[in-house]
Parts: sequence; C-alpha cells; structure tokens
Amino acid sequence: MRNNMNKVTILSLAISMVLSTAAVAKVPASEAAKLSSELTPLGATRGANEDGSIPEWTGGITKPPAGYSVGQHHLDPFPDDKIEYIITASNVDKYKALLTPGQIKLFETYPNTFKMNVYQTRRSASYPEHVYQAMRDNAARTELVEGGNGIKQAAVGVPFPIPKSGLEAIWNHTLRYRGESITREAGQAAPTASGNFTFIGLSETLLLPYNVKDASPKELEETNILFKFKQKVTEPARLAGTALLVHETMDQVKTPRQAWTYNTGQRRVRRAPNVAYDAPGTASDGLRTTDDFDMYNGAPNRYNWTLKGKQELLIPYNDYRLHSDKVKYADILQPGHINPELVRYEKHRVWVVEANLKENTRHTYKKRVFYIDEDSWQVSVTDIYDNRDELYRVGMAHAINYYDVPTLWSTLDVFHDIQSRRYIAIGLDNETKMYDFSKKLNERDFTPAALRREGRR
Repeated sequence: MRNNMNKVTILSLAISMVLSTAAVAKVPASEAAKLSSELTPLGATRGANEDGSIPEWTGGITKPPAGYSVGQHHLDPFPDDKIEYIITASNVDKYKALLTPGQIKLFETYPNTFKMNVYQTRRSASYPEHVYQAMRDNAARTELVEGGNGIKQAAVGVPFPIPKSGLEAIWNHTLRYRGESITREAGQAAPTASGNFTFIGLSETLLLPYNVKDASPKELEETNILFKFKQKVTEPARLAGTALLVHETMDQVKTPRQAWTYNTGQRRVRRAPNVAYDAPGTASDGLRTTDDFDMYNGAPNRYNWTLKGKQELLIPYNDYRLHSDKVKYADILQPGHINPELVRYEKHRVWVVEANLKENTRHTYKKRVFYIDEDSWQVSVTDIYDNRDELYRVGMAHAINYYDVPTLWSTLDVFHDIQSRRYIAIGLDNETKMYDFSKKLNERDFTPAALRREGRR
C-alpha cells in the first residue's frame, strides 16, 4: 500500500518541521489579519476548492432548523440531502486519493459490509462571534512554552489558527471551543466479533475555564487550569459508582495533569498518576488508550510532531442520523463496525499531523497520523501504528454542529482495532437525555471530595 503522505495534496503550504525546545513565535499582525479575509477565523481556507466540491465557507450554521428546541436531540438541518455516491470494496481503488490508509484498511478487513455513503459537502461549523475575535487575538500573541508541553498568552478557542508546527496543530484540537461547561449522559460499547455488547453508561461533566467568555491569558496562567473533567459509571451494576476526576493544566511542565479515581469496592479516592498516555481507557475492554479519548488528549511530550500540510479527505460530517433519538443503540452497533447506513461522509480539507514516538520513550503506539478538520480543529480520522509499523487502530469522529451553542463536536467516536477485528464506540447518546451546555458548574464540583460524593450516589 502506498504511504498516504505521498498522495497528500498540499493546498496551502508544505511544512515538515519538528519543534525544537524553544518557544514558537506568534504570527505577525499582518498574517493574523488574514483571519478576517482569505482565511476563516479558525484559519481554514475561506474559498472553495478548484472544482467546487468543497464550497466556500459562508459562516456555517447560524440558526437552528425549524422545530428545534433546546434540550432536544439535534434535528438534521439537511434532511433532504441525497447520497451522491457509495464507496465499497469493489470500487475503493477509484477513491483512494480521498481516503487514509486506515480507511482503506477497513474496506480490506470488512469487504462485504463496510461502505461509505458520500453526501455533498456542508461547511456547517460555526462558533459565537466572541470566539472568532478571541482566536484572532490568540494568533498574534500565543506561544508554546518550552518543549511545547503547554501554552501561554491564550484564552478562548484555538490558540494557533495559523499553525506553523504539528504541536501547534494538536494544541488547536485540544483547545477547540466546546462551550464553557457541559453535562452529558452518554455511554460506550465494545461489541464482540458476533456483535453482542454491554452498554456502559457514563455521567460526565466538563468545566472549561479556558473558554469562559471573559477569560484572560493572565488569569489562566495564574491558575494553570485548562479544564476539569469528571466521569462516573452509571451502568452496569457491577461497575456503577466508579468515578474519575481530571484537572488538565495549561503549562504541563509547571504542573502535570492531576487525576483521581474513586473505587466503589474500596470506597476511597486515590490519586491516579497513570491516567494518561497509553493506560487503558475506562471500561474499554483494552480497545483504546487514555489518550485516545476525544481522539487525542493530554501532554504531547512522548512524540515528535510534524505538520505535513493539507489534504482533501472523505470524513464523517453532519452525522445527525447517528445522533438521532429515533435510533437505538442496537441499530448502530453491528459486528465489525457501526451501521454504515447511518453514517454520512463528506469531502473536506484536513490538516495532516504525524506523531512519531521519541527514542527511549514508551507508548503502545509508535506512530499516529491525525487528520484534522480545517473548519473546527476536530480530529476527524486517526491512523494508529504499532511497534511493528503495522496499522493497529483506526479512529473516526462523527461530528455534528451543536447549533444551540454553536460548536462543531463529535457525537460519536469509534476506534476500530484492526488486529482483533473489534471496535469501541464512545459517546452513544441516542437513548439518553441531550447534552446540557447551559448548566452552571463551579470549582466545588471538581474536587476529590466531590468525586467521593459522586461515587457514593
């Protein structure tokens, strides 16, 4: 199989640079000004591609579709869109230039069942106006701290809308805007090869001081907190009450990630320094690592990061059918992969970022290639390689615009384990109440004492 990097279409610039230990400089004001002209506020190319199959960005979704009320599962704003073409194992060669090696591998692994229904491209990503302005400000002032393991002089939204390195690009994914606080009831499942599954229910809260509307870089640097995350298992009964608390830091050289767990058997809170990197994810059946959550999270210090440029790629997008409360988990979860009839793919431009494990550093994954949507900085696809340089896992994030915020975010993350022929689907919410982006949370909700109370409920 050809290396996918040989077919990357460079649409704006070719960058192959591994970051040194010095801080990366902010862009000059003249370059930052492009975020109000030829580039979108997030640094995407504003115009259409050459053949018009990727249209011009005109602001994304600016209002909810008729009939939607806050609290509902989000209605599909494009219900009349038709499938333009279908990719199967029999015609995949025709479309290889628009696919990653991992996506191609899925056709080889499941030739009789895996397919892609491709629809017209809708550049639906949108954000509040104050977020756009904050990102323009970030472009002209934000820097990486020494080694790239943190940032300074940034607040609200992506810190590097005009990235110059792979590290800057992956920080953009980590800090993309998802509102100021979120509560959600969702879950995950890891079907067996036959398709049987146990639903793992999760109650999660996320507090994002970094994204508060009036957040200032100075205050953020003083507290050194980017976000706080709390998760409790609600079902099945044998796991219910197990809980996790994470404080993610802005400068991870100054203070690494802090984490605590609550174990129902021991009925006590313990520090959890190993909740990071390639430690197994919560109740994941060994099918994802801790730093796979949200497609990638945590300190980037175990990899060398290279920004390869941009490519046109078929990625999951506007997956409102996967998000619908008219669909049951059993409709989604099938042997080998999720139900392809419920998945919508579109052609978008993506940033390509390659992460290679540093020498004398340990991780289950030797190489990871991230394909990041230019309009949102959401990692859309990731190809993951093992220490034999073979494809190990393929992750895909199925994004929608949560237009009540608005923000573009994944409704379901799926990691396919090529070697075991299994997968894990994270974020299943069809049979639960919808995310709440309006609930006011405070620091007291994210202490070890609060974790103990949460676990005992």
